[in-house]
Amino acid sequence: MTHRRQALGRDGEDLAARRLTALGYQVLERNYRCPHGEIDLIAREADCLVFVEIKTRRSGSVADAKAAVDARKQRHITRVAQHYMKARGCIDTHARFDVVAIGLDGPRSRMEVIRDAFEAAP
Repeated sequence: MTHRRQALGRDGEDLAARRLTALGYQVLERNYRCPHGEIDLIAREADCLVFVEIKTRRSGSVADAKAAVDARKQRHITRVAQHYMKARGCIDTHARFDVVAIGLDGPRSRMEVIRDAFEAAP
């Protein structure tokens, strides 16, 4: 991954973390890594554990960012979430998957938080 793409991803994660905190989420972890891969952000909202995938696009619409969380990516996120829950002993905790889609298009930048964006993938 290029330095520019890494910086874009970091900027998007910072924006998303601030927005989610403002919405009442408590950020627990950022860039959680395990043998199955990585998840951008893990948070708690009330009694729910929330696994958040953040997609940032420099140009294009929020829809382009949302479309990047396809079935393959959902399976990947599910495996990482399961690993996290087993490792932390919270396998019985209510959990969901959210997506934050960000389109950075100059003054017309947009962010959309999609709660319960998908079900755990098999």
